[in-house]
Amino acid sequence: MRYAIFKYHATHGPIEIAYLQEGVGPPLLLLHGFPQTKKIWEPTVQLLKSQFTCITPDLRGYGFSSKPQGLPDHANYSKREMARDMLELMHSLGHRTFDLVGHDRGGRVAHRLATDYPSAIRKIMVLDISPTWKMYANTTQQFATAYWHWFFLIQPTPIPETLIGNQVDFLLPKMMGAKAGIQNPFSPEAFKEYVYWMKDPACLHAMCEDYRAASTIDLIHDQEFRDLGKKLAMPICALWGEKGVVHRCFNPISDWQEVFQEVTGHHLPSGHYIPEEIPDILANEIRTFF
Repeated sequence: MRYAIFKYHATHGPIEIAYLQEGVGPPLLLLHGFPQTKKIWEPTVQLLKSQFTCITPDLRGYGFSSKPQGLPDHANYSKREMARDMLELMHSLGHRTFDLVGHDRGGRVAHRLATDYPSAIRKIMVLDISPTWKMYANTTQQFATAYWHWFFLIQPTPIPETLIGNQVDFLLPKMMGAKAGIQNPFSPEAFKEYVYWMKDPACLHAMCEDYRAASTIDLIHDQEFRDLGKKLAMPICALWGEKGVVHRCFNPISDWQEVFQEVTGHHLPSGHYIPEEIPDILANEIRTFF
């Protein structure tokens, strides 16, 4: 299926967002993570498109979407800007309110989208993450060892870009495998796409900027909300892979209860890459929650 392009003028300049829209029913926005693309949702969408209108974009900096050069303060890769991309996309499609699922980095964009535009989000589901600020604040040796790429990608440009760019075929499986919890959960076609984009210098830089923003400006935005002493009212469901790392280092339910009023969730029989490992189980979870 050929993707479409949404164009708008964002805070720091023009942005294009590549996306697919399939199915019938209430709108469901599904956001991918690092170092992936909208392709992660293909198996899940096939199971849901008879009940939901599924919108699967490439996030800013990923896939066929825009990859602007990072700013000194990384603001154009803040989750606030990436979340606005998604809101503007959904509004352009006529969806003023919608449900939201985010995996990995997409879960962080989803969290910011719910925080900045709470009236637009009916319910939110996040996959295999705790809040960004919580994970940085409670980093342990176990977490830093498994998620070493978090601390590598935030190094100043062009350090990670240069080192990764020269060894993509070697490093990408290492970065993805450390937190996967299982061996090679990706289809050959999907993994080929992830390798292709990481070999693109603009995309690789954008991915690093995503992480640099997460360790700087995103933490400021998160603290600003927490300082208000409020919690988000829409229901959130937090799911995580029992073979992964997140639940071994953090407590997703209690972590999300710090910023949401109504939190449910549980583990799933998978590693980190839930949409690609167990799309049938995930589809059932989505039907049940939404």
